[in-house]
Formats: sequence, structure tokens, C-alpha cells
Amino acid sequence: MPLRDAAGFGELRALNLGVRLAETEAEIDAAQALRYQVFYDEMGAVADPATAAARRDVDDFDTVADHLLVLDHDRGEGPKAVVGTYRLIQKAGAEAIGRFYSESEYDLAPLMALPGKVMELGRSCVDEAYRTRAALQLLWRGIAAYVWKHDIEIMFGCASLHGTDLTMLAPQLTYLYTNHLAPEHIRPRAIAERYVDMRRMDPADVNARAAALALPPLVKGYLRLGGFVGDGAVLDQQFNTTDVCIVVKTDQVTKKYFDHYDRHRD
Repeated sequence: MPLRDAAGFGELRALNLGVRLAETEAEIDAAQALRYQVFYDEMGAVADPATAAARRDVDDFDTVADHLLVLDHDRGEGPKAVVGTYRLIQKAGAEAIGRFYSESEYDLAPLMALPGKVMELGRSCVDEAYRTRAALQLLWRGIAAYVWKHDIEIMFGCASLHGTDLTMLAPQLTYLYTNHLAPEHIRPRAIAERYVDMRRMDPADVNARAAALALPPLVKGYLRLGGFVGDGAVLDQQFNTTDVCIVVKTDQVTKKYFDHYDRHRD
């Protein structure tokens, strides 16, 4: 079944790899299967019986999202080519379902008060065989193209640190809070019942370089673009992660990944 075309930007290519939005329900299904493979089989998320039987990571937010795909055309076309995915939700989609996904963990009031357009990023994953610089850059190029097409000014979402051992994660969490806390006017805060203080250590005792290197590649990518973190981490026992809320102003995204592409609008 074809999906809406207006949200798309065509396809960006790098040799055999391409990035574009999902165009069919079958491609979304392939993205959900990849998400299950990475989140549940590989990273140890806990599946309920229906999820385990379907071997798909699916929730209601998928129905109001655009699904960014990395495709390996050497594997074929359509669903069989899907090797990476990112879920993009604009404010209208969140309003249709009643909230953003991140609102189960964070108070987004500062972001919702902004006059410009905002977009939630989530459910990012790449097949293990494709975790290369080329594939990750394609994902970012796709995000930049989408941001430009839709005039998005702020991107945000929950980014995950693997595991829920706060002692092990103390250097990274303390480093993020000390060095990358969002300005107050755009700072989400973990909701009270899930709030975990990120200040786990004396900042003077943190080896900043080692802590930064230990961060997941996705978080490091956000920080390289000038991204910030919200106040408070959240433990996600189902997905075996410790989440932080990331906020990125999109001007740096488009500057780095999209300035050299045609900016003329349709």
C-alpha cells in the first residue's frame, strides 16, 4: 500500500546505499523487523508475548511517523533492501495520537512553547553489518533533507545508553550533565516519578575524554552537532537502557550535512 509522498525528499545515494522515507507498508514492516532484531535479539530488550511472536518492534507512534530508511540496493529493492531506520514524528502527528513518545519520560513543555516547528527522533538502528561511517552519514543526510523540507527548527528525542547500572554509567551521565546541559528555555526535565539525577560523581573526578569516548555513537553524533541534554536520566527496564533527552538546533544539522545540496524547494 503506497504511503503519502508529500513528506519525502526523493532518495540520496552513496554508491549502493541510499536513504529515503518508507514508501510502502511493507517497507515499514521491514524497519520494524530490523528494530526487533537490534533492540530485542541483540540488545536484550524484554518482549511481551505478542511482540515475541511477531518479531516486530511496533507501537502506536509508528502510525503517525515518517520512517527514514537506509537501503542497500545490492540486496534488492523495497523491504529486502532495508538496513537502517530512524523514526521521525512531527507535532501534528503527536497531536493526532495525543502525545510524543518522549512524554512518557520527559516534560517537554519548554520545547512545546517554542514558536518554530519541532520534531521527535527515535527508534534509530542499523543492521550490524552496516554500522559504518557511510551508513550513519546517510542517515544524517536524510534527516537534514527532511529538516530542510519541513522547516524544522528543533529536533529532540530519547537517546539510550546501554544498560541500567548507574554506577557503570556514572562518568558518562555526569559528563553529559556538566558539559552539555541544555539552556533553561529549551531544557526538558525527566518526569518526577522517573527522574534519575545525572550528577552521579564529582565532575572533578570524571575523565572527560574517556567519558565522551564511552558514549554511544548516536549520542556523540548529536553532541558534535551542538546538541544538548535535558535534566535527568530515565531507566527503561524493558529496553535495558538508561535514557537521556537530546535537544538539537537544526541549523547545525543542515549546515554540516545539507549545505552542498540543492536547497530549492518544490
